[in-house]
Amino acid sequence: MLEEILLETEDKMQKALENTKEKFSHVRAGRASVSMLDGVSVEAYGVMTPLNQVGTISAPEARLLTIDPWDKSIIPAIEKVILQANLGFNPSNDGKIIRLVVPELTEDRRKEYVKLVKKEAEEGKVAVRNVRKDANNKIRKLEKDGEITEDELKSGEDKVQKMTDKFTVAIDEVLSKKEKELLKI
Repeated sequence: MLEEILLETEDKMQKALENTKEKFSHVRAGRASVSMLDGVSVEAYGVMTPLNQVGTISAPEARLLTIDPWDKSIIPAIEKVILQANLGFNPSNDGKIIRLVVPELTEDRRKEYVKLVKKEAEEGKVAVRNVRKDANNKIRKLEKDGEITEDELKSGEDKVQKMTDKFTVAIDEVLSKKEKELLKI
């Protein structure tokens, strides 16, 4: 029973780390990345559809994204949703492909992004600590119900704390890497 709680705890903490990394991937660092358009959907054939399902998105250069829609008739709709998404892109097309030039980041914008990723990292750490709290409560309940001994309780809580420390450090490492990426000119 204790082992199940520990495995479940590690799994949930891993998900918190992955979620934080996912949020970081949406923060641009002056380089074009296809993930910048992940949250954008366009109405195609009466249904809201993610951009990557209506065409090919690529980053042929460091500061350029291209969208090659399979159905060229939805190009105006794609341009409209990109402008509405307020991502800082000004789409242009040649009737076949939409080009998005990724503007250089200003110093102020870089600092805003650093604040944003620090906030996201803190949310990730809070999620890890909440998982720790839930796990410790479950372990204490096992001890209270007589399913484990007091020694097993202490051992379980120690293992949960070690996991918490490991994932908190991992989030800090990812944050540090992203900060360097954002501040590099």
